[in-house]
Amino acid sequence: MALRTPGRVPLLLLGLLTTGLAHLPLPASTPRGFWALPENLTVVEGATAELRCGVSAPGSAVQWAKDGLLLGPDPRIPSFPRYRLEGDPDRGEFHLHIEACDLSDDAEYECQVGRSETGPELVSPRVILTILVPPKVLQLTPEAGSTVTWVAGQEYVVSCVSGDAKPAPDITFIQSGQTISDISANVNVGSQEKLFTTEATARVTPQSSDNGKLLVCEGSSPALDTPIRVSVTMNILFPPGPPVIEWPGLDEGHVRAGQSLELLCVSRGGNPPATLQWLKNGQPMSTAWGTEHAEAVARSMLVMIVRPEDHGARLSCEAHNSVSTGIQERGVTLQVTFPPSAITILGSASQSENKNVTLSCITKSSRPRVLLRWWLGWRQLLPTEDMVMDGLHGGHISMSNLTFLVRREDNGLTLTCEAFSEAFTKETFKKSLILNVKYPAQKLWIEGPPEGQRLRAGTRVRLVCLAIGGNPDPSLTWFKDSRAVTEPRPPQEPRRVQLGSLEKSGSTFSRELVLITGPSDNQAKFTCKAGQLSASTQLVVQFPPTNVTILANASALRPGDALNLTCVSVSSNPPVNLSWDKEGERLESVAIPPRSAPFKGSAAARSVLLRMSSRDHGHRVTCRAHSTELRETMSAFYRLNVLYPPEFLGEQVLVVTAVEQGEALLPVSVSANPAPEAFNWTFRGYRLSPAGGPRHRILSGGALQLWNVTRADDGLYQLHCQNSEGTAEALVRLDVHYAPTIRVLQDPTEVNIGGSVDIVCTVDANPILPGMFNWERLGEEEEDHSLDDMEKMSKGSTGRLRIRHAKLDQAGAYQCIVDNGVAPPARGLVRLVVRFAPQVEHPTPLTKVAAAGDSTSSATLHCRARGVPNIVFTWTKNGVALDLQDPRYTEHTYHQGMVHSSLLTIANVSAAQDYALFTCTATNPLGSDRTNIQLVSISRPDPPTGLKVMSKTPYSVGLEWKPGFDGGLPQRFQIRYEALGTPGFLYMDVLPPQATTFTLTGLQPSTRYRVWLLASNALGDSGLMDKRSQISVTTPGLDQPSGEPDYQLPTEQPTSISEKTEAGSEEDRVRNEYEDSQWTGGQDTQSSMVSTTDVEPYYHSMKDFSPQLPPTLEEVSYPRGLTHLEEDMAFPGHLYDEVERLNAPSGAWGPLYDEVPMGLCDPCWPEETYEDTRGIYDQVAGDFDPMETDSLPFELRGHLV
Repeated sequence: MALRTPGRVPLLLLGLLTTGLAHLPLPASTPRGFWALPENLTVVEGATAELRCGVSAPGSAVQWAKDGLLLGPDPRIPSFPRYRLEGDPDRGEFHLHIEACDLSDDAEYECQVGRSETGPELVSPRVILTILVPPKVLQLTPEAGSTVTWVAGQEYVVSCVSGDAKPAPDITFIQSGQTISDISANVNVGSQEKLFTTEATARVTPQSSDNGKLLVCEGSSPALDTPIRVSVTMNILFPPGPPVIEWPGLDEGHVRAGQSLELLCVSRGGNPPATLQWLKNGQPMSTAWGTEHAEAVARSMLVMIVRPEDHGARLSCEAHNSVSTGIQERGVTLQVTFPPSAITILGSASQSENKNVTLSCITKSSRPRVLLRWWLGWRQLLPTEDMVMDGLHGGHISMSNLTFLVRREDNGLTLTCEAFSEAFTKETFKKSLILNVKYPAQKLWIEGPPEGQRLRAGTRVRLVCLAIGGNPDPSLTWFKDSRAVTEPRPPQEPRRVQLGSLEKSGSTFSRELVLITGPSDNQAKFTCKAGQLSASTQLVVQFPPTNVTILANASALRPGDALNLTCVSVSSNPPVNLSWDKEGERLESVAIPPRSAPFKGSAAARSVLLRMSSRDHGHRVTCRAHSTELRETMSAFYRLNVLYPPEFLGEQVLVVTAVEQGEALLPVSVSANPAPEAFNWTFRGYRLSPAGGPRHRILSGGALQLWNVTRADDGLYQLHCQNSEGTAEALVRLDVHYAPTIRVLQDPTEVNIGGSVDIVCTVDANPILPGMFNWERLGEEEEDHSLDDMEKMSKGSTGRLRIRHAKLDQAGAYQCIVDNGVAPPARGLVRLVVRFAPQVEHPTPLTKVAAAGDSTSSATLHCRARGVPNIVFTWTKNGVALDLQDPRYTEHTYHQGMVHSSLLTIANVSAAQDYALFTCTATNPLGSDRTNIQLVSISRPDPPTGLKVMSKTPYSVGLEWKPGFDGGLPQRFQIRYEALGTPGFLYMDVLPPQATTFTLTGLQPSTRYRVWLLASNALGDSGLMDKRSQISVTTPGLDQPSGEPDYQLPTEQPTSISEKTEAGSEEDRVRNEYEDSQWTGGQDTQSSMVSTTDVEPYYHSMKDFSPQLPPTLEEVSYPRGLTHLEEDMAFPGHLYDEVERLNAPSGAWGPLYDEVPMGLCDPCWPEETYEDTRGIYDQVAGDFDPMETDSLPFELRGHLV
């Protein structure tokens, strides 16, 4: 937006109105040659400006000058990208147009016309282009947008500085919506030429009304459409208003003691809100308060229980905040009304009848004072004197005295002192006493057994004392022979006396005395007293001897000494008879004259004379006192203490049995008095420490305790006992039992096949038992455990297992088990090695290995034999010993148990040199055996053999076969079949390729089929001529049961088929033997003979699973050169066995060396007549189809002989 100075506005409007009018008449002042002149112009930074120049002479060279700098005649003005000339030059329009003006454009401009043929040189008057720059920011101190905290009434200085601007802006301060007049402003030079800043300062005195409002700095400029503003929020601190106490009720300050007083103090206004606290007589009581910031109100609630001592107290509430110049306070003085807290009656309310009682009634302090009055029952008594005195807390004390005469009928009435006042109309304060008028009892007597009645000691006797009348209740007291009767204090003693409490029934009083009679109660006098009155009774008690005592003339006794004992019965009623016995044996005694006895009873005494021996020690001599009338006997005994040296008893144990590593206790059964002073144990001449040791301890009774007993502790232990009277000795044997330990067990134990041998097991054990030896045969099969053909013998610590006519199947691990009853049983493992001559495994009459004879392939020949001891292998080629120093031959020998293997690797196989007959000979000290392996070239696979039907249904047939040799390459199988009478053949691929069983589906019921089985590899297939790979089968009808078939053999050539069946049976027998031995290389059909998956040929992992393919019709032409061949034409027989490549699969050798039991009778293979190898090679070479050579992998191509 372009702005003009106020004086130039008419010119600017005139210029705008004349834009584009080239031929308008000019004013008289326009210079000659111009029809439009530029004028002064004002624009805001960033706007567009245009300076007009209209020339009357078209075609002239026109350019503009800026501050004397010529901009050039080019309308584009290249040096100034924002400048350009606009208008139609033909009409003389050369207006200067400037885009996005900035401060650099602020200058003087003139339009210049160059000399031309039509006119002279012309220059327009200079004009000024003024650029207005608005201020971008205002910087306020304090910081804009913040909150400033000021105190009301104090003066503060605020400054505001504008950013660069042109012209200098005007700054105004606004406080709470009102403009501040006291402002000082200074204009300063800006950061660039032609720019200015304005710094303004204002003095502000805030008031409480400004709290929370804005202080604004406003900057205005011609370059601004609206002023810019920045502000701060004013937080004004000012004192709160005076506190106000809200008193509940009308009478301020008047309150009742015990009342819960709640006073609210409120202070309004103030920033921050007021802090309130309550004081009582100038001491703080509560400093808790709450504030409502929205209303700027502070409240504090005082809750107190008024007490009498609060009378006259001044409660005040103080309010202040951080800017208060002083504390504002509001108070109230309490006027407390309180009753007397207690009433006390002084004097005794107990008095004898017909005498005066004097009492005083005194109250605690009360406000206002109270009046007193007396009541006896419901009768009011007149006081003798009333008084009032000053009390505590501004109250008064009231006192009243009373004197009156008491009578018997007043006894038990309530005497009450009552306080009352108009201030406490709803309350009554009383203190009461029970009047006690004293007078004596009228009669006293005792109820109990009649006097003179005989009572047995221990009898329960009840005496009751009764009295009539009396106040206070008469205290009935019992006496025995002038001594007061009391109950025994110790609670553990039997309660022989039970003294009852005083009981009252109407005007009759009673107290009971219950006695368990004893000797002291005999002829005792029992008296009951009540004041001056008394009553008495006397008891007669019969009792046995109170005490029977035995007196001896000596204390230390030894065998042969004489002992005189005297028995004394102290007192009894009636008299008793005394007698003596020793351990039940009656003794003769002598009577002694009696003496006086206590409890008014009778005494007695008798004596006896004894001769001592060691057997009398500990015996009891008993004195018995018997009362015939009471039928009761009382006894006392005297235990004899005879001193004698140690004597071993008959029950002394002489043999002790213990278990090794356990504990043993050698007991001591000895009699002595005094007890033995020491027990000394000796073992093998060495004395055991009485203080104990790491493995022994001598117990207090002399027994010897051992722990962690070993067999070295076995033997005789000597015990020596001693006391002050003498010594004694004994021998005790310790028999230590320990678990068996095998000392001798020859491992291995060897025997030649057919020989005899003893497996000897010698042990160290205690005890040695006849049947402690046992033998076990270790093996996986249950029948391996049988030892029926072996003889078990034992003698002492040696056991034997005798084997006669040793057989190979008896070789293996045996365990000698010895159990003598002490855990654990001993177990020893021994291996029985049956030595036998080598037996080489012959998978087929002639083992063959196929390899390409291209001098780049390798072949491995496997030779495996069984024998003990270890076998040495030798190799020959065509009967000549093989030179194993030749680098092309490498032999590796492996031994594991009785199984031994030799692997001969031939590198760079050459047909000319290596296609030969290799012989492997296995030798040990007992003999030798050999096998022949023929190395030949790779070829097509041999036909499968043993094709037979395993199951039949109307729609399917289950087949099984034995694969033939794979020709040294992976092979797969295909089934060809036809329904007789139906033209054409169907084919079915066997999946997975390695399967040897297959179910042929899609058949028709009751139909005869002819089935052929073909094997193929990369070199071709096995052909259809071999009768062993053909079979005929008829599916059952729908009404026939399905299941295992009666094998249907082909109708052609029955004789040859029968021979094949027998050969197959022999082959199956041999195969089973090798399958039992886990010989994974026993099949002669595959080149990779060490594959661990061959052990279970009927199991295939899911990764090999493929669904059966539907049968396909046979094409007319036979593949791989079989066209024009007759069905009866025979292919080469079973020529080749397995090939082992150099890169055998990982872990391939593992199953070869498993230790497996071998039967004694392996099949003996007859000597075979081998074919001429040259003919074989020619025959193999002739099998190749020259048209398909390129289909072979490169490494399988070679030079065939």
